[in-house]
Amino acid sequence: MYLVKDLYEKYQNQLGLELIAGKSGMQRRIKVPEAQRPGLSLSGYLKNHATNRIVIFGKVEVEYLRDLDHETCVERLEAILSPTTPAVIIARRYRPPKELRAICEKRSLPLFRTHLSTMVFFNKLSYLLTEEFAPNTSCHGTLVEVFGIGMMIQGDSSVGKSEAALGLIERGHRLISDDIVKVKKKEGSYLEGSGAALTRHHMEIRGIGIINVAHLYGVVCVRNQKSIDLVVKLELWHDDHFYDRVGLEEKYISILDVKLPCLILPVKPGRDVVLLLETIALHHRLKEMGYHSAQEFSYKLLELTSAKSKQRPPFPL
Repeated sequence: MYLVKDLYEKYQNQLGLELIAGKSGMQRRIKVPEAQRPGLSLSGYLKNHATNRIVIFGKVEVEYLRDLDHETCVERLEAILSPTTPAVIIARRYRPPKELRAICEKRSLPLFRTHLSTMVFFNKLSYLLTEEFAPNTSCHGTLVEVFGIGMMIQGDSSVGKSEAALGLIERGHRLISDDIVKVKKKEGSYLEGSGAALTRHHMEIRGIGIINVAHLYGVVCVRNQKSIDLVVKLELWHDDHFYDRVGLEEKYISILDVKLPCLILPVKPGRDVVLLLETIALHHRLKEMGYHSAQEFSYKLLELTSAKSKQRPPFPL
């Protein structure tokens, strides 16, 4: 549940908000990540008027209200400000009409004022609300940036996720989050991972304890957030398990209804996991550029087989 109070406390300075009236209504719920300017609704045309959005008054709306007589102004404002309206915001630091202020106080409707211009404020508020309402979840794993690729390393406990991430950091790559990755769906098309504020830039290494990566390796080796491009699952090597040796089969995992490439990397003593993770990142970049090594090898093999079959002499009768 997202309240007007949450928006005000978190983005008060960023949006330049100043509370004018309706303080008792700060617990009103914001149900949709949208805002609107009343526009034509102020003239009395209320068809398809949304009643659950934040209402923003700009220069045109304020001057229009000032030109109306008292009774008409009250009638129009009461029509557009319903009990489900979260809040009212006036841009450009305009002084609100007394009728608007009285209605907000009477209905416990938070009334704010901002120094930003109408369109600048509208765009900022829309972006922030979209971020707050974006679908999100938490995943167990370690998120690192390897050659610009956001790689989430997953696996069973004590399989070596943090140690592999530490080896990548030692080679100059970046840590985003260890153990718990907060995943948010951005723009409905891609995923962005980050860490919790408490554990950000920290890692837990068994036998050593909690370490601060930013202090040990410098701030150049950490990031606050990064898009997630692929998932690598580490598992202990099993001799009776078949592992893909060509790479033609593409596997995917779905997180928040977004498909991500997923690879299973078996680990055992003697395998350089850090080098393999770097190779996976570079190979993924090549595939994103349209170059697929396994498919190219398969095409060449088919061409060679076809050419040899044509050169083979026919069997004697």
